[in-house]
Order: sequence, then structure tokens, then C-alpha cells
Amino acid sequence: MVGIFLCVWVRSSIMHRITALEVSCVGRGIMGCMGNKGSISISMTLERTTFCFICTHLASGEKDGDEVRRNSDVAEIVKRTRFQQSRRLAAPPPHLPETILEHDKIIWLGDLNYRLASANSDTHQLLQKNDWESLLQKDQLLIEQRAGRVFAGWEEGRIYFPPTYKYLANSDIYAVDQAKSREKRRIPAWCDRILWRGKGMKQMSYVRGESRFSDHRPVYSLFSVLMNDGLFDRGGVKAAAVDSRKREG
Repeated sequence: MVGIFLCVWVRSSIMHRITALEVSCVGRGIMGCMGNKGSISISMTLERTTFCFICTHLASGEKDGDEVRRNSDVAEIVKRTRFQQSRRLAAPPPHLPETILEHDKIIWLGDLNYRLASANSDTHQLLQKNDWESLLQKDQLLIEQRAGRVFAGWEEGRIYFPPTYKYLANSDIYAVDQAKSREKRRIPAWCDRILWRGKGMKQMSYVRGESRFSDHRPVYSLFSVLMNDGLFDRGGVKAAAVDSRKREG
């Protein structure tokens, strides 16, 4: 994949408890298969609980209707992601998942690229007022999810932070404020998101960072996860943190 990176860190004390580690990549870029857009997914089992982490960079564009291409990317990633457990295990246990939705705990993160629908004159005013609640009513991902067209059955935490895209390089200024032509304007949006699916998952925080290394701001979340056998002992894991740091491509 090009420009998509996913890494899962675990404590050294539980490394020996991680099994069935697999990776799957899906290209959704040029011609629907190149790696400039798409996903990297990691499947792993911790004791008797299966986890799946998906990092994606979905189709760009802020025109009305571009959200349909992003919905299609999500559907294809779910459909085409496969974990071939039998390649590395001579006799894999029958419960090992081969698809994303077969896992117990799932976290989907990255530059999902959903923009603000029907951005008009009041959008700039709402931005000036930091009225995120009103702006989120225009958020394509929330609109599409509530309509059942994407991420049905998935959860996302309440957003209290400013839009994460698009900033001028190494600054806190949105690019739209300095655009010289209408064609180059990029209306600020919450492109970078973290969603989850699975029982026994509780989101503890959902915030954005202020790193200026790209035209996006990173977002990160902390979860408390109930394992299938209950919470681990003190030497185990009770929470997982994920960090989404994507750059527009």
C-alpha cells in the first residue's frame, strides 16, 4: 500500500499470548485496485478474544455524491479483506476469523475522507463560531451511517473537537482561509475518524492531537475492552489505544 501504515503495539509481557497474527491489504485507488487508496487490516488473537484493526484511506473529493464512492470503498474493503489463517497454521482452530466482521473486537480508523454535505454560506459562519454541533449535522459520515448506507452496526464516540482537515502546512490555519481561488478551497471537515464494533468495548476518550506535520490533525482514542474470559490479570491488557494520522493524497 502507498501512504497507509498500521502498527499494533503490545506489552512485552503478553507477547507470548498473541497468536494467529495475519495481515490483509485491499487496494481501492486507480482502477479500483491500486494502493494509493484502500486499507491495511491486522487480525490477531489475544487468549480467546479475536481483534481486527483496519486502517483506511478512502476516496477523496468534496462534491455532493463523492460520499457514494467512499461508501463503496468501505463495502469493498469489508468484502475483499480475507485472513488466510491456514497458510501459517497447519491445523488452525475452527473459531479463527477469516473476515473483518467475524472478529470479536474491531477498530476501524484512518482518513475516511467524509466531508461536509451541501457546504454553503453558513458553513463559514459556523466555523467562525466553533459551532461543531451544527456543523456535524452536515457531516457526510453521520448522515450516511444514520441512513443505513455505510457502517451499519458500528459505533463512534461523540465529537467535541474541531475539524481535522485541511490545514496549511505547519500552521493552525485552515487552508480555506487562504485559498486564492474557489477551485482550490477545501472546506474544513472531520476526515479522520475512529469507529468500533463489538461487545464489551467502552470508549474512554476520543480527541485530536495538534501535530502540524501534515494538512490533517491526528485523532486518537482510548478503549477499555472486556475480554471473552473477563478482564486480564494485572499482567495483561485492559485497554487499547489507537492513533489515526493520515495525510490527504
